[in-house]
Amino acid sequence: MLLAIDVGNSNTSIGVFAGGELRCELRLVTQRNWTRDELAVAIERVLALVGIRFVDLRDAVVASVVPPVVGPLLRALSHYAGLGALVVEPGLDVGMPILYDPPHEVGADRIVAAVAAHRRYGASGTGGASEPARGVLVVDFGTATTFDVVTPAPEYLGGVIAPGIGISADALFARAAKLPRVDIARPARVIGTSTIMAVQSGLLYGYVGLVEGMIRRIRGELDHPVAVVATGGFAPDVARETDVIDVVDDALVLEGLRLVHARHRPPAD
Repeated sequence: MLLAIDVGNSNTSIGVFAGGELRCELRLVTQRNWTRDELAVAIERVLALVGIRFVDLRDAVVASVVPPVVGPLLRALSHYAGLGALVVEPGLDVGMPILYDPPHEVGADRIVAAVAAHRRYGASGTGGASEPARGVLVVDFGTATTFDVVTPAPEYLGGVIAPGIGISADALFARAAKLPRVDIARPARVIGTSTIMAVQSGLLYGYVGLVEGMIRRIRGELDHPVAVVATGGFAPDVARETDVIDVVDDALVLEGLRLVHARHRPPAD
């Protein structure tokens, strides 16, 4: 089985694949000061929840946007699980050109999500009328919300980075002393009749407006259609409130890690 780990700014996603099947998806809160041993304990325990042991794993692949975690993570996997992980990092061939300037500034999570989105939802147009050329637009609702465009070729064209909905909420509560901290949830109406409803409306529907506006502008700069794929923690909440998102795919980054791993190493059984 293949262990796939995506270290994000807020959460670390852990997936285990048996061939092409995602057997489980687990999450840890990312700690920037993790030691090798703490990481080993955390990963071993969370895998034990679904009945998977280190000895069951045959290989690993890692993407991280938190550089201090990479070294301890690789040492934990090597020392305790005997795994030499493939790291998705600048210069690694992922199967598509990166047209960003400079390419190494694109986060590994964005790249592998783009790879998976093209494989699942894009089309090069080689199938003729039955399969017209179609790119993909990945909207990842993480700590930041990112919009990543992949051409039908495929090529990673570029994208947009915006503050995430959680960051926006934290900034609002920190800077407006009289506003209470509320959960990000769908209010009964757009026009709030209480402070809590008004804040919830601004956070959710205001963010929906941001997403709709960005997708409209991105489409206006492209000469090909795109399938809009949402992923990340708030993707289902936003997708329920708009028709501009075609599909929500929670496992997009993990699937991208599996695809990049398969490109460089034989598939792990």
